[in-house]
Amino acid sequence: MERIFCRTDILLPRDCDLRAWSVVACDQFTSDPGYWDRLDALVGEAPSSLRLILPEARLAGADLDRTAADIAGRMEQYLRAGVFRALPDSYVYLERTLPDGRVRRGLVGALDLEAYDYRPDARTPVRATEGTVESRLPARMRIRAAAPLELPHTMVFFNDPADRALGDLAERTGTLEPLYDFTLNAGGGRARGWRVTGPDADRVDAALDALDGTGLRYAMGDGNHSLATAKACWEQTKRTLSPEQWAAHPARRSLVELVNIHDPAIVFEPIHRCLRCEDPAAFLREAEEFFADRYRPGIDGLPLRLATAAGETEQRLDCASVAELIAAVDELISAFLARHGGEVDYIHNDETALDLARQGWCALLLPKLDKGELFPTVERRGPYPRKSFSIGRAEEKRYYLEARKII
Repeated sequence: MERIFCRTDILLPRDCDLRAWSVVACDQFTSDPGYWDRLDALVGEAPSSLRLILPEARLAGADLDRTAADIAGRMEQYLRAGVFRALPDSYVYLERTLPDGRVRRGLVGALDLEAYDYRPDARTPVRATEGTVESRLPARMRIRAAAPLELPHTMVFFNDPADRALGDLAERTGTLEPLYDFTLNAGGGRARGWRVTGPDADRVDAALDALDGTGLRYAMGDGNHSLATAKACWEQTKRTLSPEQWAAHPARRSLVELVNIHDPAIVFEPIHRCLRCEDPAAFLREAEEFFADRYRPGIDGLPLRLATAAGETEQRLDCASVAELIAAVDELISAFLARHGGEVDYIHNDETALDLARQGWCALLLPKLDKGELFPTVERRGPYPRKSFSIGRAEEKRYYLEARKII
């Protein structure tokens, strides 16, 4: 049986300083170039995944053709120099201790891009959970198209309330081959990993196969645009191949970390909207009229907090879901900006949003999404609006570590 998620040939760095090798996802700390400068200093001349990615903080003004060639050249250099060791036909089970002590468990393997579609109306077994901004893909595609390797920062959710797939591995780490155990740089916590192959991998496959196989099987957690890039590049590559060739081509799959959405370490946090405009009072009036026309207020409704320098109010709105409320807020803001100008920013914690409100912004503080709603909501109505939720602070995101050949 051809599985959507399967074991594969995984590469790990050999005889390297893993603290220098492993760095956080390229789409983090986009407004803090100094973070990446400090990583440069830490890594120095040591082999590092930092040399195999382009941080988005450095994307503006980058010569993408030269950068893509440099990254591909460094990958080839690492392959020739024996920087990697191969783990054939394997998964990697990992436990990530987050800075606050929570332990997030995951399984690294290969996801079939033929089963994935990021478009809003997709009905494939693997789907996006938030809107995909296609204008973000071309720059990433230029990097990936030239690269002989992929390094994943993508996390994909699966829905396993009984914790059969990873719970079994967590209880048997003493029987698995240890691969790494080290402290991540820049406050990222700790990572431990074990190889899963043979009968152990067979048990994982059986547990995943036993989950509900109808509709949505796997949903994006982090790295949606990274997987969308892999999909777009695969569609281009596939056009150059015969059906017999593309069926087994390595670029048909993408290396991801699979995480159970019911893992206690997975916590969804809201992403608030903060609007800077010339007349905050006018925005508040329009917001009150907008929501009064759409939703009946009620004590059991979803909470929406609106804050400005003049103070804070809370409305409880009788809308069907958090996804619907976020879409309505985004519609309101887009219409107001089109008429009056201004800018919107997306803020990941209450205090920062309220601080901007005290400085004269309009802050709309959204309710937290119940992670149990994710699969049924995406199945029913498609992806959430972009910037709907966060599953951790920047330093809690996935760090690059494993790699895989894609040519």
